[in-house]
Amino acid sequence: MALSLDNVSIHRFNQPLLTVNFSVAAGEIVCVMGASGAGKSTLLDAISGQLSQPFSVQGDITLNGERINDIPAHRRNIGIMYQDALLYEHLTVGDNIAFALPRSEHHALKASERRARIVGQLDTVGLADFYDRAVQTLSGGQQARVALLRTLAAKPAAVLLDEPFGKLDNTRKEQLRPWVIQQLADRGLPALMVTHDSGDAQAVGGRIIEV
Repeated sequence: MALSLDNVSIHRFNQPLLTVNFSVAAGEIVCVMGASGAGKSTLLDAISGQLSQPFSVQGDITLNGERINDIPAHRRNIGIMYQDALLYEHLTVGDNIAFALPRSEHHALKASERRARIVGQLDTVGLADFYDRAVQTLSGGQQARVALLRTLAAKPAAVLLDEPFGKLDNTRKEQLRPWVIQQLADRGLPALMVTHDSGDAQAVGGRIIEV
């Protein structure tokens, strides 16, 4: 699996904002760094299919050999993890993850099987007993773990990380970063992370693209 950005240019009101040209291999995390307003998050919007006016994109965005520029966002199979967990507050922890399961898998599993599988996933992050918990009762680090589990439950072909550790204190950040990196590597997913924090970029240990 690979995500490729071939001469991808982001424009704002038809004025160039940034241009990038690189690929992200399976299991690799590439960091894009730059000042606020440089277009980092807008680049992620372009990749995920959520770009809106006054922004536009030129160039080829390719995922696993398929050009996805004109594919609707919901069909691109790209997972996104934001600075905010953005969990559904009307759903429990377990139901948040279940919501992201592919439709075919959701219907193929009995409710008990689905629950057992999700509890197993929660157990990998020390939250095995949290299936029925309200998400509002979780700490920031716990919410971030659940958010990534929900992202991975959808079986994405690539993952975008938008300042994923920005709201965590240093202790929680030191705990969460290596776990996120390992989860993505274990699944062989190409991942692109935008950040303004050099500590986050260095912790990932991969290439850093300056914009």
